[in-house]
Amino acid sequence: MEYGTARSVHISELAWPEYDARVRDGKTPVLIPVGALEQHGPHMSMNPDVLLPTAISERVADRIRALVAPPIAYGYKSQQKSGGGNHMPGTTSLDGLTVTSTIRDVLKELARHGVRRTVLVNGHYENSAFIVEGVDLAQRELRWDGIRDFSTVVLSYWDFVTQEAIDDIYQGEFPGWAVEHGGVLETSLMLHLHPHLVDMEKVCDHAPAQFPPYDFFPIKPEWTPASGCLSSAKRASAQHGETLLKVCVDGISRELARAFD
Repeated sequence: MEYGTARSVHISELAWPEYDARVRDGKTPVLIPVGALEQHGPHMSMNPDVLLPTAISERVADRIRALVAPPIAYGYKSQQKSGGGNHMPGTTSLDGLTVTSTIRDVLKELARHGVRRTVLVNGHYENSAFIVEGVDLAQRELRWDGIRDFSTVVLSYWDFVTQEAIDDIYQGEFPGWAVEHGGVLETSLMLHLHPHLVDMEKVCDHAPAQFPPYDFFPIKPEWTPASGCLSSAKRASAQHGETLLKVCVDGISRELARAFD
């Protein structure tokens, strides 16, 4: 398939009769990108956590005959050891209860429409637990209403990056996903998908951030590199981004076809 483009699969672009016809039998999966508004260093815009899962969702939906819901554009509070910290300018976050309630409400509304297969495509590391809680509450309340065939897959797109791709891109210097914030993964994908939102001349090339094996509150701002990134994006390239997009779309498409079989 063409990894650079995808046909329109967005619910928001459909008239309601077409949407109704496509989802009322419960067979069409709906993908929901879940992101955040979070700083990603001086070299990149603050919306990769929304743009990247949305782009991946579009291409997966094209493969498995699914639809894409409007993304949830705000996420849980940035944590210092995975996103630089919620003290950084521009980062705009929600309380965990708000994230959980939003997930619950959106899933219940989709179920009301007839949707029975949903996928939450996470693009923000800190969202994970609150997504799961929202799914749990939605399914519990739907059972109270007699709906017992509503299913949800929860995934984070970076978990589908293969070891082969990691070896090829990082050349033995992979720092781990937790400190890849603003690093090679996100920057490469953005260079491939939205190059106008990246300025590689402003990349701060520094060693991966190191933290003690505990969290401290209130946070100590000096623990976060001044750039806001937790590792260097110097190795990033549009070519790497194309590779990363392909392995994520292939892997997610394959696993969703299996999950909903």
